[in-house]
Amino acid sequence: MSLLSELSELVGRAFGDIGLDPSLGQVQVSDRPELAQFQCNGALAGAKSAGRPPRELAEEVAAKLRAESSMLEKVEVAGPGFINLSVTDATLASFVNATADDPRLGVRRAEPAQVVLVDYAGPNVAKAMHVGHIRATIIGDSLARLFRFLGHLVIRDPHFGDWGLQMGQVIAAIEERWPDLPYFHSDGPYPDESPVTLADLQELYPISAARTETDEAWADRARQITVDLQQGHPGYRALWRHMKAVSEESQRRDFADLGVEFDLWYGESDVADHLGPLVDRLRRKGLATESDGALILPVVEEGDNRELPPLILETSKGAYLYGTTDLATLDHRVHDLGVNVALYVVDARQSDHFYVLFRAARKAGIAPEEVVLEHIRFGTMNGPDGKPFKTREGGVVALADLIEMITEKARQRLQEADIAQAYPAAEREEIARQVGVAALKFGDLINNRTSDYLFDLDRFSSFEGKTGPYLQYGVVRIQSIERRATEMGLQAGPVQPPGLDVERNLMLALLRLPEVAERAAELRAPNHLAEYAFELTATWNRFYETCRIIDESDPARRGSWITLAGLTRRVLVTVLELLGIEVPERM
Repeated sequence: MSLLSELSELVGRAFGDIGLDPSLGQVQVSDRPELAQFQCNGALAGAKSAGRPPRELAEEVAAKLRAESSMLEKVEVAGPGFINLSVTDATLASFVNATADDPRLGVRRAEPAQVVLVDYAGPNVAKAMHVGHIRATIIGDSLARLFRFLGHLVIRDPHFGDWGLQMGQVIAAIEERWPDLPYFHSDGPYPDESPVTLADLQELYPISAARTETDEAWADRARQITVDLQQGHPGYRALWRHMKAVSEESQRRDFADLGVEFDLWYGESDVADHLGPLVDRLRRKGLATESDGALILPVVEEGDNRELPPLILETSKGAYLYGTTDLATLDHRVHDLGVNVALYVVDARQSDHFYVLFRAARKAGIAPEEVVLEHIRFGTMNGPDGKPFKTREGGVVALADLIEMITEKARQRLQEADIAQAYPAAEREEIARQVGVAALKFGDLINNRTSDYLFDLDRFSSFEGKTGPYLQYGVVRIQSIERRATEMGLQAGPVQPPGLDVERNLMLALLRLPEVAERAAELRAPNHLAEYAFELTATWNRFYETCRIIDESDPARRGSWITLAGLTRRVLVTVLELLGIEVPERM
């Protein structure tokens, strides 16, 4: 049990003893650390139901705590009824020792465990991975790591976009450029390898997509090709399989460079065989209706305060749209994979789509109310002009190019700081990659996910301030201290009650991990983890400035500090892993 949860139980019992709801005893870290370590605001919330002044309630609870608890050093009532609490140093040391002995660092496994599906990254065939996918990938990966750490069964799926209009657009462009390819002229056999490269796809798609907006004949051609592909045109299917393979290979490399993996690699096409039966089922239920030749599923309900568009199931030409594939994919996830919680990490501009999708899923009986459906929306990564980050030429920045950009900046930073320069070239390069990716990920995750933020590579890559490299360097320094202690034969020992404020503050910070992790999961907000990692690193640095571990002459105190160093490293490495950040062995 964590220190905060035990304090909450203790104060809750005191509220229960005076006839009030024990949940009023919830304890939190103090807003005024100069006054106390913890606080409880339950007397203010319980005053109305008790029909008594909140301060009077707080005083009665405080009196019980003073009389009955040996773990509290101080219990005071402040203001209109805040209960301020500080624990004894012996209690603090006891909890830190228990945490040091716990492989899970005091974090409880979630009960009951859920099957959590995290849909993130959103790559598409024919489109290069670019900065528009980066926030989804980084945030989604961190949330997946967090839920898995808390004990849930997590399924990570990028939901590859490979069955929509973009397929028709790029096939039309390929046919126009290479009309003699066999995909367009025969019933097969079709070549195992296509001359169309990934670079060709990424060049042709944006041109064709832009042309669709202005050339109605071209748009009709792309739509018809999409229908033909979905209905089984053998040539288009053969070309599609090739495009999917070369695109997926590239995107797997990009994800690997970011340290991101998936449990599934499903695409929209994986539910292609389910689309017709799903639409038929919705027809039989009377939920699907025709409108201007298209088939739609209306989602408007009585009491709606705004107009909601229907979910379009099938166009007038007979094509399925991504709303249909999303609905079928959700059906598969809930009924075949047993998903209890589905989190869709997609930027805020898709909010209306997911609102309609989730409404349609409830209405169709695909996702009952007990299944959690959430759109984890996020803001944009902006350039110096405050607009979504672009290349100097105004185009989107490919993910692979961005990774090389941040790695090169990390190389410069390491050279400027004279870090790792004497190491072998391969090790220096690996450290540069780790530092660059840390700069990118932490620079994103330290922000509230719903906020837009400025991509500032110089600031993100600094070894000072609130950055990923600062945290990595902090952990590496602790590792260095531990290695030196081992080389000198110095032993870790039980954590002693703190004698200095810097010790006490470090212990209190170390014990916050369980609540930080649970809060980050509850809010789907990795920035809580990022902020905690920075605060813990800064607290450690202040501790080490005063407590020079190797130089301490008292063996018991030195052993205590070595244990604190090891625990700090473990907590920081755990949190950085939850953020998807690797720590080099040395710098």
